[in-house]
Amino acid sequence: MNVRAAAAKVVYQVVDQGQSLSNALPAAQQDIRERDHALLQEICYGVLRWLPRLESVTNQLMDKPLKGKQRVFHHLILVGLYQLGYMRIPAHAAVAETVNATKDLKKPQLRGLINAVLRNYQRQQESLDAQAISHDAGRYGHPGWLLKLLKQSYPEQFESVVDANNTKAPMWLRVNRRHHSRDEYRELLNAEGIDTDLHPEAQDALRLHRPCDVSKLPGFADGWVSVQDAAAQLSVEYLAPQAGELILDCCAAPGGKTAHIMERQPDTQVVAIDCDEHRLARVHDNLQRLNLEAQVLCADARHPEQWWQGEQFDRILLDAPCSATGVIRRHPDIKWLRRADDIDALAQLQAEIVDAMWQQLKSGGTMVYATCSITPQENSEQVKAFLSRTADAELIGSDIAQPGRQILPGEHDMDGFYYAVLRKA
Repeated sequence: MNVRAAAAKVVYQVVDQGQSLSNALPAAQQDIRERDHALLQEICYGVLRWLPRLESVTNQLMDKPLKGKQRVFHHLILVGLYQLGYMRIPAHAAVAETVNATKDLKKPQLRGLINAVLRNYQRQQESLDAQAISHDAGRYGHPGWLLKLLKQSYPEQFESVVDANNTKAPMWLRVNRRHHSRDEYRELLNAEGIDTDLHPEAQDALRLHRPCDVSKLPGFADGWVSVQDAAAQLSVEYLAPQAGELILDCCAAPGGKTAHIMERQPDTQVVAIDCDEHRLARVHDNLQRLNLEAQVLCADARHPEQWWQGEQFDRILLDAPCSATGVIRRHPDIKWLRRADDIDALAQLQAEIVDAMWQQLKSGGTMVYATCSITPQENSEQVKAFLSRTADAELIGSDIAQPGRQILPGEHDMDGFYYAVLRKA
């Protein structure tokens, strides 16, 4: 399939049908040449990153919107505009290939319309682009409800958060210390001409100066290293697993944190649960590549009596289901799939899970509450509410007035993340 046609279908599936990019994109890659996978990803990510600007330009250039069975061609126009406005592809090639995509999308009679819209954009680009950033949604590339939330929650940092969300995410590695120390593995990368930076806190983290295919990483297939953002790697620093402990990784898929616990402290018994059977397959895949063993269960964390009859846990890592507003730079579709009323519903679910999991923690045990969100409702306010209703819960390492640690996107080049450490009296 023509790459632009595939991109239009992916964007249509995300924006109009509500599918996640992580599902739609791999499926589309099956229909194109392998050498075009990176181009497809670049176009899809870019269109979703700057959707309001591209929609604004399209609305100015079209007398009436494309509807019904022609909606995918609306998204094909967005694909063409993104190439012309943001990519280094020669304009004539971008227009020609986008127009040719009408054939694969089974409507070659729309060639003239697609060509005319893209040519008109080229002629009026300066004025159209200026109009597209004259409103906040276009200027910042975020929906209005999310901009409002960010401005209220982070009045001094919201622009830097938005900028970080709109940049391409770096590639962070987690070195498996069962095989090498971080410094040893860094030398192996240097020998391959792969330059890296260290992280000031995450002890196993390396940031690549340039992302590369994992096949180029020494020993990847043998489990020497994994891909994981440094913010996610901090979970093991806060959890501080000790030898001989029984540890629960709650909401564990895709399994990176589960594996990190066992890499950091081999003499532990780890139970990993998630309610999504499909996502648990990735936990099994990751553990197999890393040659690690954990007890993996498909389970609802709100109802531990249905899946756990063993002893209470020494430590629990609760990586709660959340809005994922801290990882928008990796998943730009989150901006268009999430709704304002999702936040309250997620906060209610988180409260139910943390209350249920607290009953599974030993006296004197540690729970790390974590999300990849940056909304206070899911994070600091959630922890405050939990502490107010839980007599035997003690906050460790932070102030009750502002409990836990909120990492904002871009801080030390990390994703947005939240951590609070709780101890059971």
